[in-house]
Amino acid sequence: MLDKVFAGIMAVGGVLTMTMLYAAVAPAAATASMFGEPVQGEAATLVVRNWGILIGLMGVLLIYGAWRPAVRKLALVIAGLSKVAFIALVLSAGDRFLGGLGLAAAIDGVMLALFAAYIAFGRPNAVA
Repeated sequence: MLDKVFAGIMAVGGVLTMTMLYAAVAPAAATASMFGEPVQGEAATLVVRNWGILIGLMGVLLIYGAWRPAVRKLALVIAGLSKVAFIALVLSAGDRFLGGLGLAAAIDGVMLALFAAYIAFGRPNAVA
């Protein structure tokens, strides 16, 4: 039962994470809404697009892990480390970006806590 519920949690978390694909499609709008600053230059636009794709892929990984129990914990560790890095970077900037990124960091923190709980207390060897 826990595995089925957690698969749903992972799928929802994956879909939420995949919303960052928006940065790949509309990098200027994404950075303006999140950072309150425009993208300046083609190199920055390229980096923002790549960043959006990489985060979107973390969402795909979570969804894949939700339906493939054999890789679930690995997917949680990889996506979780990405979320730890994001939260740490947002917090290291002080309150400068909390207006645009605070909610995302909080949601990622909740996901991270759920991921850690599942890794610690879930089935030791989930099978397909």
